[in-house]
Amino acid sequence: MPTGIHLRDVRAQLFDAAERVLLRDGPSGLTSRAVTTEADCAKGVLHRHFEDFDAFLAALVLDRIHRLEARAEDLHAGAGDLVVTVAEVLTEVFSSVAVSIVALITFRDELRHRLRAARPGPGIPLATDAAHVLANYLAAEQELGRIAPDADVKTLAPTLIGAGHLLFADRTGEPPSEEAVRQMASTVLAGSLR
Repeated sequence: MPTGIHLRDVRAQLFDAAERVLLRDGPSGLTSRAVTTEADCAKGVLHRHFEDFDAFLAALVLDRIHRLEARAEDLHAGAGDLVVTVAEVLTEVFSSVAVSIVALITFRDELRHRLRAARPGPGIPLATDAAHVLANYLAAEQELGRIAPDADVKTLAPTLIGAGHLLFADRTGEPPSEEAVRQMASTVLAGSLR
């Protein structure tokens, strides 16, 4: 492996490489060697920047959560079709590496412990964070009157995340169509829309 290549943003390069490995090979294919090979750098680079592989994975998940939170700032209540917006958020979340990351968190105890230390609370990190993003968006829509005042947005959001996860869960098959995601979002929100 070349060691003379200058890496500008090592963390970002390693995270992007891990994401490509996850998308291509799934959680079982994600190893430190696979990441450094994909990033085209020496294996020692990862270990110079992270205590161990679980520390790297925790930093990767936290980075992706921060990206999701940054995306939440782009959601403007009252703009555009509410169902389409929800469907787009679900597609962004689950057509990325979220499905593989959820599996990774589920099966790696040390990773889960590190994430719990960094972000205490119930649920699976990233999926729970996506639910918070949707709940906040739905609450803003509720304030504008596009969602019924008695709608339980704190239940609707994780319901949408769970249903979205099921639609996208088979990472080796064809992803669901835009119409399928919109139809699911429309069905979940049907009793709450005004």
